[in-house]
Amino acid sequence: MRISLWSRLLDLVAPRLCCVCGRRLAMTEETLCTVCNLHLPRLGLSEASFRDNIVARVFWGQVPVEKAYALFYYYPHSDTSKIFYELKYHNSPEIGTDMGRLMAGELLPLDFFDDIDVIIPLPLSKKRQRGRGYNQSEMLAKGISEITNIPYNAKVVRRIEFKESQTRLNKWERLKNVQGAFQLVNEEPLRGKH
Repeated sequence: MRISLWSRLLDLVAPRLCCVCGRRLAMTEETLCTVCNLHLPRLGLSEASFRDNIVARVFWGQVPVEKAYALFYYYPHSDTSKIFYELKYHNSPEIGTDMGRLMAGELLPLDFFDDIDVIIPLPLSKKRQRGRGYNQSEMLAKGISEITNIPYNAKVVRRIEFKESQTRLNKWERLKNVQGAFQLVNEEPLRGKH
């Protein structure tokens, strides 16, 4: 990784901080310092467990899922929950892109992406998109795309209904809350794709 003089000067004036512990990031670190990255409560998946893991089980009986993955376990009010909080509420789209790159980098050697042709981030409601200024799902897709070279398309699905925030809902309420909320608006770019 080549670091420009401009980046070094900018980092001297306005240092980048780890979004978990708040320590200054090294020039080669993005979003997380090495210590926080190493301590993420990772899912610990292998290629064999993409269909049967804690993430896949959430969708069993709801929608057909061929592969499922999460970079790490989410625990409310934990240090790592700060990643989501910063991404969603503190105008930090770069966190989503960085986390997408990290996720893709860990999955690439396991051939997770081998049969995937396009990545489709789920859209936010128009009100949320305006308020936040970006879609965190799209930022993750962008980061994954940068590492895998798989294109992402944020224009083929739209959100047609927003009932309420998912934040305080349990697993079953979340599933019910998004039923019928999305609509495919342009299937042509997806024809014959996985």
